[in-house]
This record gives sequence, structure tokens and C-alpha cells, in this order.
Amino acid sequence: MESMQAVILCGGLGTRLREETEYRPKPMVEIGGRPILWRIMKLFAAQGVRDFVLCLGYKGDVIRRYFLEYEAMNADVTVELGSKKLTVHSGVAESEWRVTLVETGERAMTGARLARVRRYVDGQAFFLTYGDGLSSVDLTRLVAHHRAQRRIATVTAVHPWSARFGEMQLDGERVAAFREKPPETQTYINGGFFVFEPGVFDYVSTEDSCILERQPLENLAANRQLTAYRHEGFWACMDTYRDWQELNGMCERGETPWEQPGL
Repeated sequence: MESMQAVILCGGLGTRLREETEYRPKPMVEIGGRPILWRIMKLFAAQGVRDFVLCLGYKGDVIRRYFLEYEAMNADVTVELGSKKLTVHSGVAESEWRVTLVETGERAMTGARLARVRRYVDGQAFFLTYGDGLSSVDLTRLVAHHRAQRRIATVTAVHPWSARFGEMQLDGERVAAFREKPPETQTYINGGFFVFEPGVFDYVSTEDSCILERQPLENLAANRQLTAYRHEGFWACMDTYRDWQELNGMCERGETPWEQPGL
């Protein structure tokens, strides 16, 4: 686990969250006062994975600046203004992180972004996930499942987090109550948190139009090289403004299950 890398897709336009993404990329939208990207990386780091490759695209300079200035903005420092010398007096908890920032193109699809970071992946199995999803997935169990299956790729299968419509409870002709429609408990969807062997690069291309979730994963499945790890615990995707509100509400209530791996 400690030697594995986590590739995170950070370059999408985030058009369904335009209220927040007009001036910054979606992974930098804050949940509980911190970018969701930082929370995803903390999720990995808490389980021993501290080597990250970030696939940048739309407004990638915001992410670059965040990490280039990270220590200066989060530690006690002394600045000698004449020489611009910076002395960091206290480290930050993330000082052991290794973050590779890779420009993968503003218009590239997910498969193209993965293909374009190949040179920075060290030749062994690695994680890949999206820059907008949080989960309590147990990464150790995920990797154990992947190794036991002996396939090129494993995807974490999750239940949809929240429904888009409320539900009315009826008593005859009378509306008795309203409540949020419960999430689907039988349906599985792609929750990210993939584990890939280097062989996955044979299935993707650097063409902008290469979408990981289409032909690459479909071909892996057809070749019996794609397995699913069922995760029954917490998973959420910050896809819309409503999702963003719900996740912030959870933080305000102290409900952060993504910080409790394996539950």
C-alpha cells in the first residue's frame, strides 16, 4: 500500500456545478472549508497512500498554486522581504505527500488523461479515482480483492448516494408526509476508486476523445479483465450544487464517514 500511487482525475469542466466552478476547478470546491481534492487525498493518506499524480486540465493553475504554496499557507513561516527568503518553522501533516502535477489538456476525456500520465506511473499496480468523490472504502481490502482476482482492472461498485426527487407518503387521497427518496440499495454504479495494473495503458489512448468509462472499460470487461469490488459503506459524489450543499451540511453536523476507512 505505501508504495502504491493514486492517480486523481482533476481536469473536468464541472459544468453541473457551475455556481462553484466558474472560477476554480471542481476538485478545488470546498467541503467543510477544505477542497474536496484535499479530502480525497487525506482519505488515501490515512490508509498509507501518499504518492499522488494529479491529472490537471480546466483551471489547473489553481491546483498548481495550491500545492506550490501549501507549506507557506499552512505552517509557521518567516519571510525575509529583501531577499524573499522563506523559513518554514513547523511542518504540516501533509509533509510526507509526494504530488506530481501533470497538465493533461483542458478538453481531454478521462481515458486520455490517464494515458497522458503514463510516464509518471511507476510500473506497478496503482489507484485511480475521480476528483469529486468521497468514500469510506477500505483500500487494503480493495487491493486484496484486486490481487486475488488476477485481472488488469478493478472498479469499486457502489450504490447511488442520493436520489434527485423526493417521495410523497400517501394515506388514501391525502398526502401524509414528504421525505427524501431513499438511495437505491440494489443497483450498483461505478464509484471510482479503481485499481489498475500497468496493462491498462494498452486500453487507453492520448486522443482527447478517449473516455475511460466507454470503450476502455467495455473492452476490459469483454476480455474478462475487469472485476468489481462491492463497497456497501458510504460513498458520495459532488456532482451538482445540491450534492455540494448536502456534503457541507454533513461537515457542519460532524458527519464525515469518509474519514473512517472501512466502515
